[in-house]
Amino acid sequence: MKLKDILERCSYRMLQGDAETDIKELVYDSRKVVPGALFVCITGANFDGHAYIADSAEKGAAAFIVQKGCVPPELAFPEGAAVAETEDTRVALALASAAWFGYPSEKMPVIGITGTKGKTTTTYMIRSILEHAGCKTGLIGTIEAIIGEKHIPSANTTPESYAVQKYLREMLDAGCRAAVMEVSSQALMMHRTDGIEFELGVFTNLSPDHIGKNEHSSFEEYLACKRLLFRQCRTGIFNADDPHTPDMLEGHTCSVVTYGIDSPADLRAVEIDHVSRPGYLGVRFRLEGLYDLPVELDLPGRFSVYNALTAAACCAHFGIDGEAVRDALKDAKVRGRIEPVKVSDDFMLLIDYAHNAMALESLLTTLKDYNPGRLVCVFGCGGNRARSRRFEMGEVSGRLADYTIITSDNPRFEEPQAIIDDIITGIQKTGGKYTEIIDRKEAIAYAIRSGQPGDVIVLAGKGHEDYQEICGKKYPMDERVLIREILDEEALR
Repeated sequence: MKLKDILERCSYRMLQGDAETDIKELVYDSRKVVPGALFVCITGANFDGHAYIADSAEKGAAAFIVQKGCVPPELAFPEGAAVAETEDTRVALALASAAWFGYPSEKMPVIGITGTKGKTTTTYMIRSILEHAGCKTGLIGTIEAIIGEKHIPSANTTPESYAVQKYLREMLDAGCRAAVMEVSSQALMMHRTDGIEFELGVFTNLSPDHIGKNEHSSFEEYLACKRLLFRQCRTGIFNADDPHTPDMLEGHTCSVVTYGIDSPADLRAVEIDHVSRPGYLGVRFRLEGLYDLPVELDLPGRFSVYNALTAAACCAHFGIDGEAVRDALKDAKVRGRIEPVKVSDDFMLLIDYAHNAMALESLLTTLKDYNPGRLVCVFGCGGNRARSRRFEMGEVSGRLADYTIITSDNPRFEEPQAIIDDIITGIQKTGGKYTEIIDRKEAIAYAIRSGQPGDVIVLAGKGHEDYQEICGKKYPMDERVLIREILDEEALR
């Protein structure tokens, strides 16, 4: 493929060489440079691709895309290499990747979902409905990418633009007729979804999160980044009940569809009824508007209703039959999202990814609606993230849970005890009962051993994750495995 064809939708100027240069591979990681490659020099928090130009030239790179003002003045490009300069190489990488893979988003509808919480569950619900209706659907999200029968574990909610376009191309080649993906605020800020023509953009809800060093500088920036999706899609689907929906609509260029429970909307949930029996929590309701049918979810609470509404509103856009919607929602399950794990006939244990105050409050409030004997919350907070999250989550658990067991999450480069101390500062504002057990397995074991009839125990924060990150290294740690080990150990006592 010629350089000029790869850059056909980019704004650039040639500093050296010829745009007719033949390109054998597109890369943004210098370690993957091969003879004839185009190396896109992007910058990150801890690296600058421009520092690897000489190394890439030695490996045979045929062309480079550089960012204006970022090339070291002393650097001399190899003779014969093509060099294109752009204002932003992240934008260039996204648009070049779309061209390299043949603009896959123009060949099938792509659904992008943004919001503080609900993105993961909703993507799986949408995929479930579309597949029930006979539409093979790919998925990109926090847990994994699903391409046909292939499941690829994820490192980011939304991967780098090259990977996104590669996955979309592979989905097409695997016979997928649609794709659904989570679109994080970071991805929008870093142009990872530039070059995608979204058929649908979806807004779930918004609350302060991902604000701090190496994330967003303010809530206003966080909101502004999420809002970008609605200038990049044909139709936007919005939560009419969320107070930030008017902000998200500012500057939108898409047509608008709404869903909700309390507000007037194109699709509403009415007659909501919580369903509870030993070992089971669920919810029944009726869809009204775009669909008119009863629905039952094997998932608890109001936030599950919102997720189902979001998914149903998306599928209504494609004319999916109501029966497929109802059946698929009944079957929808997501790893690490209010996931029940059988440990006793007397009480329930759930695993959930709730890792910020809004998500934890929503989760605990939902579970309290089922009137458990006790609501026990086991959680920690990640290190090297906004410190305020620890105080807020401690206060939420202290206020809503009957008992809190504070433990470690992913301490990263911080001392676990220091994180726990911050959580305790928050919980002490409430007078809530708590204990601290720094080792997560020991904390879970304590929760199980002290479980009482009618209790609901929730392990919050890790969800689908199967590791614990300590000092830059990820150690295997899956809560399901820990639970099995604990139960085996108890059986041997």
